[in-house]
Amino acid sequence: MIKAMVFDVDDTLYDLSVPFRRTAEEVFPGEKLDLYGAFLASRKYGDQVYAQSFRGEMSLRDMYIYRYQNAFADFGKKIDAETALKFQTVYERKQQEICMTEGMERMLECLGKKVKLGIITNGPGQHQWDKVHALGAERWIPTEHILISGEEGVAKPDKEIFERAEKRLGLRPEELCYVGDSYGNDILGAKRAGWKAVWYNHRGHQTGKEVTPDAVVDTETELAELLGRMANGG
Repeated sequence: MIKAMVFDVDDTLYDLSVPFRRTAEEVFPGEKLDLYGAFLASRKYGDQVYAQSFRGEMSLRDMYIYRYQNAFADFGKKIDAETALKFQTVYERKQQEICMTEGMERMLECLGKKVKLGIITNGPGQHQWDKVHALGAERWIPTEHILISGEEGVAKPDKEIFERAEKRLGLRPEELCYVGDSYGNDILGAKRAGWKAVWYNHRGHQTGKEVTPDAVVDTETELAELLGRMANGG
């Protein structure tokens, strides 16, 4: 029986494409760009080098430059290093204006009455805490149940960060379910740790072959219904 549900933050608890679009509209005013395509590309390129950056093999500065130069180049927009860094600065500011949908808030409210809730998120400590605070996630999730890779010194998909969450929550792997949008970070990591894993695949990514998620949903409504059933023992 599931006794706790642990969530990813970025593009799971909120729509990460919204601050990206608002950033692009500020940095490139009036330009006609495929912002959704550039957003997906930025996620791809960020994932490619996140592990290197986390291990100290690439600076955050260089990671941001690599990420945005390549993402926008894919859609015919060449930017220099200074513009890439400006984009990141504005993006971080826009991410402090994020919010959950009413449906996501209702879901957490209902789930929190039945199971423990937690967060495992990758990223620099203060940057991720700023997002947690902006979302108001602590209304339902105790701070001691929030693990951020930048503070823990270990990142998803490494199963160690999931094992640390087990200890914080005082539960066994089979009693835990992880919910996230990234197959490579969220589903792979959770399954390797022996957890249940729900893939919130609202971007329509292709399934990997390494592990199989316990469930796949592509809308917020489906996610809320599924997690509600699981919290009730279904």
